[in-house]
Amino acid sequence: MESRRRRHGDLEHEILAVLAAADAPLTPATVRERLAAGLAYNTVTTVLARLHDKGRVTRHPSGRAYAYQAVSDRAQVTAHQMRRLLDDDDTDRSAVLTRFVGSLTPEDEALLVALLQRTEPDS
Repeated sequence: MESRRRRHGDLEHEILAVLAAADAPLTPATVRERLAAGLAYNTVTTVLARLHDKGRVTRHPSGRAYAYQAVSDRAQVTAHQMRRLLDDDDTDRSAVLTRFVGSLTPEDEALLVALLQRTEPDS
């Protein structure tokens, strides 16, 4: 019998595609119906929760569940991932930020400085 296992990340991509094609946020039950893959409801909710943790989807209360929507702004996803890395209890924030700033081009470093100066509170 031929195995029909998905490769790592395939189900996430399939769920993101369903959400991206939708005109409005979808509940896990609706996502499950649109996948037509015979998945368990719990599998869909688990993947949606993981996508939410990664910043790839937003969720809003909808009855007793959540309705999910794909995040299409790549900058928002990247910023969320950076924030999660910095908030990790095992992260040496100073080392991570030092390495990040050290890897910037002069143009990006100047932009970062300008952004930081713009958001500093007045003394």
